[in-house]
Amino acid sequence: MKNNTVEYPELKDFTLIPKNIMAEPDYIEDDNPELIKPQKLINPVKISRNHQDLHRELLMNQKRGLAPQNKPELQKVMEKRKRDQVIKQQKEEEAQKKKSDLEIELLKRQQKLEQLELEKQKIQEEQENAPEFVKVKGNLRRTGQEMAEVQDS
Repeated sequence: MKNNTVEYPELKDFTLIPKNIMAEPDYIEDDNPELIKPQKLINPVKISRNHQDLHRELLMNQKRGLAPQNKPELQKVMEKRKRDQVIKQQKEEEAQKKKSDLEIELLKRQQKLEQLELEKQKIQEEQENAPEFVKVKGNLRRTGQEMAEVQDS
């Protein structure tokens, strides 16, 4: 079988090129006490007890095969909105149930006033839409009644 590799004579001294291209720091060779040796920075998140507990729990769940639920962000937001809406609706229902007698009486009066206003508006609209001879007839009746009252007194 023929070897597919091509030999280049200029690359025969490839072993002379060092494999580690990065330079070694000077402080490793010299044990100079005046130099400050770098230390690894401490990550406060990884040291915290909460992080360690959470990491341990995730590892145990992964070993058991219980992966955390990865729901899409939109689904999470929609579920949260739905929960908030249900809670708000429950609060409103409770507030309506807890209305005092005074509030109930005030609501009844308000409804009666609104009905009276609606009736007045209907009467005014009917009078405005009535033909002119009906208006004149009503005016004549009123004047006739007023005249009768003046004569009786």
